Amino acid sequence: MKKKINKYLFTSLFLISLTNLFSQERTRIQIDSAGFFEKNDVKFSDATVLTRDNKNKVKISHEGIELWCNQAYFYEKSNYIEAYGDVVLIQGDTINLSSQYLEYNGNTKIAFASGDVELIEPTSVLSTDSLYFNRINQQAFYNNFGRVIKVKEDTIYSKIGKFFIEKKKYEFRENVLLKNPRYNITTSRLDFYTENGHAYFYGPTEIISDESNIFCELGFYDTNYDNGYFIKKSRIDFNNSTIYADSIYFDRNINFASATNNIKIIDTINANTTRGNYAEIFKDKDSMYITQKAIIASKQGVDSLYIHSDTILITGNEDNRIIRAFKNARIFKQDLSGRADSIHYNKSKGLAQFININNKKDLSFKKTKKPIIFNFNNQITGDTIHLKFQKNTNKIDSLIVYNNAFVLEKDSLGIGFNQISGKALYGGFYNNELKSIDIIKNAESIYYLRNDKQELVTIDRSKSAKLKVYFKANEMDRIQKINQIDGKTYPENEFNDNLKELKGFNNRLDEKINSINELFNKIKEREN
Repeated sequence: MKKKINKYLFTSLFLISLTNLFSQERTRIQIDSAGFFEKNDVKFSDATVLTRDNKNKVKISHEGIELWCNQAYFYEKSNYIEAYGDVVLIQGDTINLSSQYLEYNGNTKIAFASGDVELIEPTSVLSTDSLYFNRINQQAFYNNFGRVIKVKEDTIYSKIGKFFIEKKKYEFRENVLLKNPRYNITTSRLDFYTENGHAYFYGPTEIISDESNIFCELGFYDTNYDNGYFIKKSRIDFNNSTIYADSIYFDRNINFASATNNIKIIDTINANTTRGNYAEIFKDKDSMYITQKAIIASKQGVDSLYIHSDTILITGNEDNRIIRAFKNARIFKQDLSGRADSIHYNKSKGLAQFININNKKDLSFKKTKKPIIFNFNNQITGDTIHLKFQKNTNKIDSLIVYNNAFVLEKDSLGIGFNQISGKALYGGFYNNELKSIDIIKNAESIYYLRNDKQELVTIDRSKSAKLKVYFKANEMDRIQKINQIDGKTYPENEFNDNLKELKGFNNRLDEKINSINELFNKIKEREN
């Protein structure tokens, strides 16, 4: 039974071509050859029936196309052909269209093909049940599901598709699926260029593979070179981490991603969340570089440890993770904060190093400031500070300050400061609270002694070979002097300004970080 063309759609295509029709001279369809001719106006309604013989098909041509079939109905008055059986339409070296049935209008130059339709062009093969082909604007269209196989590896399925022959471009709509041996792409709209393999997404899109899953609502992917660019709700899921950003570039060949603006990277293995406005992620190398308001949060029990700096570099797998924060690095958790030029954290060693950069050749560091940490009301500084963490709980275990160690604590009721200084410092923690400090070599101290009623009794200033300081309720409780060299106690009225500060005194309590937001506050630089 003869298949009928969709009259509504055919009429629409006809109207689109009207402008071109009036500007062109119509030419007649030419019958080149046929085994048998039959004309019967009563039986065939003004049609000439053309039938092949045992050797050759019916051959028809019209303005640059050639058509072969087993049988054709030629309506000469309307310049119209209906072709049946093993139909092939060829347009130069650009289009080879085959089907079981085809209608062609020589006036509008519009063809409709149905039944095992296959359109072959140099870079792709389209298969569908029915297809419209407009020769005027060189477009082919289907609306009842189709499959396009790119010459190399890609196969694309969709409910609706349009092919722009001169541009070698497809527009796919509804239930779009691009299958590749390495990944699958699903989307609601895909523009695909068969010659260069470029794919453009418009709408919710997923790119699924064994190594990664990509999501976006607007993006581009180069299927020839396996890289792409994704914007609008873009996200990449790796096996143990997820990247969110306003825009993401991804190169599948080297498992590399770069992200820009409003970045959030979640590491499920290490319970880390990293944020910033620019990042580069080398997944195969277990490394990540993030800058522009870079911050990383590590879960530690019910608390989290935050590290912020101009730039953060993370390297190593989950067991050997190293975090390097440099240029104005800062750290914060509920009971601890600090800052330094650079902070290095080694997970396998449970060690955080606060490092001061003092390169005299680098003129950008004209002023330097010693690393500093705050534990509750205590300010601790030195040339280099090391914090040791317990590996199983991530709680602070101990503290080491190398060279020019200085501890400062504001007297709880007065205007003075308890102070301890020396060459090196060793501190012990329990439940993240500083419990004791040992000062080694050239130890000096100033301590405000108060009675049970918190009345100031005297002020002690002394020098010793070593000091041991005990803390209670996060404040200095008592000082044990070992091999005291010099010392004296003073009543408050005799403790003049020349005695109130040890060498190296630098009150930086206003730099204490009390919240996550304060990690980003600018602090006026002062020389030590």
